Amino acid sequence: MTGKRPVRPARRNSVCNDEGMAPRHGLARVLSKRGICSRSEAERRVRAGRVAVDGRIVFDPEFPIMRDTARLSIDGVPVDSAQSLYLMLNKPRGLVTTSRDERGRDTVYACFEGAGLPWIAPVGRLDKASEGLLLFSNDPRWAARITDPAHGPDKTYHVQIDRLADSDLLHALEEGVQIDGERLSARRATLLRVGERNAWLEIVLDEGRNRQIRRLLAAFDVAVLRLVRVAIGDLPLGTLSKGQWRWLSAEEVSALAKPST
Repeated sequence: MTGKRPVRPARRNSVCNDEGMAPRHGLARVLSKRGICSRSEAERRVRAGRVAVDGRIVFDPEFPIMRDTARLSIDGVPVDSAQSLYLMLNKPRGLVTTSRDERGRDTVYACFEGAGLPWIAPVGRLDKASEGLLLFSNDPRWAARITDPAHGPDKTYHVQIDRLADSDLLHALEEGVQIDGERLSARRATLLRVGERNAWLEIVLDEGRNRQIRRLLAAFDVAVLRLVRVAIGDLPLGTLSKGQWRWLSAEEVSALAKPST
């Protein structure tokens, strides 16, 4: 404790646009952008009086500070930008992609128990019933490039459906359909293999909307039996076992962030 008077919530002016002055950002947002913790966790720490700015305790998560120059500490320990971390997980079916679930369901973070990792966030999502390649990082700028619908890498899925597929269905998936004001389509849809009553498709998306593949197929009265993301850009899921994770190489990190053509 420094003995200086804590800074209580005041007027909420998170950005200064006066000419000649650098922009300011809310304290909780800066902690998140520096890769220290999630935005919601940062808000909790600030309100609990655990965060100091330039030696003074601040209780307002929106308190405006200089993003790159403010001296921050948590519980009296100075903090700087965290080391950037990048990893991939083979997400098992049945886990939700969130850090906390109000319904008490198991989350993807169960796969990292005991690993001693600092804060990391999912880069995009896979719903509870889906499985496969899921990226994690504490670098929000890199994550934003990966999830950018205009320039981010394609995502490739293997999808088992409840019926046989023909060329008409594949063409229809690529042509797309209007659903609730959204145009949903696949960049590419191909047939992988067929059984007696169902088939596996490879579907490539150039953007990721909420439950996009399931909604698209449902528009043609096709149900999804399994959905596995097998690649993001040129990064394959490979032989990584379910529930296992590995670090990305520097080359993989760089390649994923390159704008797609």
